[in-house]
Amino acid sequence: MLEHLRSLPTSLKLRSAGDSTSFTVLPSHDDHALWMQKMDITPFDFSYLSSLLGQAFTDWTNQKDSVPSGPIAAYSVWNTEGECIGEDSGQITDSDINVRSMVLECAEKEQTLSRRGISKHGEYLLIAEPLFSRINKDIFAVFVALVFESHRSETSEAVVRSEALHYHTCFYRRFEYIFMTDLLHSHEQTAREEHRRSILFQIVQRMHDKMDVGAILDEVFVSMDYLYPSTHIMLYMSQDQRSFNPRIKPLLIQERGEDICVRSFMEGRLIVSRSDELDKRIIEVGLPLKGKQGIYGVFHIEMNEELMEDSDLQLIAMMADTAGTAFENAKLHEQSHMLIQELRVINDLTQRLNKSLQLMEIYQFSEQEFKNIFQADFCCILQLNDSTNRFEVMATNVKEIRQRTYPMDSGIAGYMYQTEEPLIISDYTQFDKVTSSFMELTGAMSLIAAPIRVDGQVKSAILLAHVREHFFSYENYRLLQMLSIHLGLALTNATLHAEVRRLANLDMLTGLYVRHYLDNIIHERQAHDYCGSLVVVDIDQFKQVNDTFGHQTGDQVLKQVSDIVTSSVRPEDICARWGGEELAIYMPQIGIQQALVYAERIRTRVEAETRPSVTVSSGIAEWNWMDEKVSVESLFYRADMALYSAKNGGRNRIVIEEQEGIR
Repeated sequence: MLEHLRSLPTSLKLRSAGDSTSFTVLPSHDDHALWMQKMDITPFDFSYLSSLLGQAFTDWTNQKDSVPSGPIAAYSVWNTEGECIGEDSGQITDSDINVRSMVLECAEKEQTLSRRGISKHGEYLLIAEPLFSRINKDIFAVFVALVFESHRSETSEAVVRSEALHYHTCFYRRFEYIFMTDLLHSHEQTAREEHRRSILFQIVQRMHDKMDVGAILDEVFVSMDYLYPSTHIMLYMSQDQRSFNPRIKPLLIQERGEDICVRSFMEGRLIVSRSDELDKRIIEVGLPLKGKQGIYGVFHIEMNEELMEDSDLQLIAMMADTAGTAFENAKLHEQSHMLIQELRVINDLTQRLNKSLQLMEIYQFSEQEFKNIFQADFCCILQLNDSTNRFEVMATNVKEIRQRTYPMDSGIAGYMYQTEEPLIISDYTQFDKVTSSFMELTGAMSLIAAPIRVDGQVKSAILLAHVREHFFSYENYRLLQMLSIHLGLALTNATLHAEVRRLANLDMLTGLYVRHYLDNIIHERQAHDYCGSLVVVDIDQFKQVNDTFGHQTGDQVLKQVSDIVTSSVRPEDICARWGGEELAIYMPQIGIQQALVYAERIRTRVEAETRPSVTVSSGIAEWNWMDEKVSVESLFYRADMALYSAKNGGRNRIVIEEQEGIR
């Protein structure tokens, strides 16, 4: 039959009308006759002819003409294996008439046989007529007639031969019909496949024209809805792909167990399952969405099995493969674009962070910028205080936690301090490591957080939260890690700058502030305070100490006096080295009589505690907002004059400006 298919005349044409494809064979008359004559069966077809032989026998029975003068006979047709395929009377299979042996003999000898005998119905004539193929003359069946003597005539054998030829014609008509039906079905399948390929080509073209991940997935659903309107399709994504399409859900492997989607995802292949539902048979398909770099999700398809053929499954599989490739390309394009954006964000943020060397400015700026970059609802930046071992809130938009402190082993910041690792939480209600007042006060569900290292150690932490679940992606999580490094560098620079400034304002021997720093502080305080006092302290006979004990001992004495001064005054008082062996203490917001109390405490302690023992003389001056002239120079001048009076009055004394002091 395949040979005949290949020899199909070129004049045969196929026509398609609308969406329902139908075919018409339109050969010329001569081509048709020639082609039909070449159609034949081969020995390879014989074992499959039973149905065809039976259908032909039915056709022959319906079409044969009764011959009034002819014999009344019982007819049947047998295959070459001796099996009766069709009969028009039960008499032919009487047990006392051995028809099968005669059929086998006829098939073996390939010639007409006749036999007489006696059965319970009387004497009979049994005629077996072989049926040959058209071209190669291979015997493919035996036509049998049983004629009883009471109805026998001289023309019996001729009539049987004629009926056999009639059956032969019916057989080939049925054969031609089936052949043409199969041929048309084959062409119909071919046209359908071409139509599917055309649709697939258009789908592929549309998918690869898009570089947006969401648009590609939407195209899959649109195409499936167009091709299979009754199909129910869902996509379960393994990544945190955000989509507002209700048919895209997260693939929660632990919750789904071993269902078809999980199996398809884990095995990376098409999985088909069939089940009965009411009066329909349902086919369930798990189809991975995969590219060269991995599997991104699984399509879950359900539909009536009657509407789904193997070719449909192949088409859907090709669509999924195309979608996987297009999805991966779009994802890579999206990631490359995101990397460029991240580099820009990092560059801009780094430049702006490095413009400031003030810690509080950096914290406040970072809180605003990080909240905007990640579209977070809430932000909190904490810093570890080494002296108290507690995290202090340095910047936040949550007013309930401003200025609050937390133990270094509690909350999200404490958890990251212990693990030294960043953190992402998609659903806070499912997080059981620690509790967080930041999350509970804000009612947030999603969080990304990162530790901030200064000099290689965790010194700060940044927390970003949102009220929606699964809001932050792993790209956000990764970007925060990179930005936290740059924030850590900015904090390190600001800390170093502050330390340099502090050291630049300190006297290296005594640990007290230098004079110009004290000048600046007094100038600033005079612009805002109401009053203040300045105490100038000078070590008596300090040159004699250096000459007697040496300069190293003299430095030790100066350091002892400096320590006594700083430990005798208030924390808010500013102590400085005035120059040489002279020290100065500025006491904001107190008057001259209160300053005198502190000066006397210093004088008595120095005399009692220094080794070798020394004494000090002091001069005190004050200012208040009612003075005609308020200036640093005036205050220092008046205090210096009081000190001069104390030195000339016998030393180891305290003098208040233009007043006598007390011992």
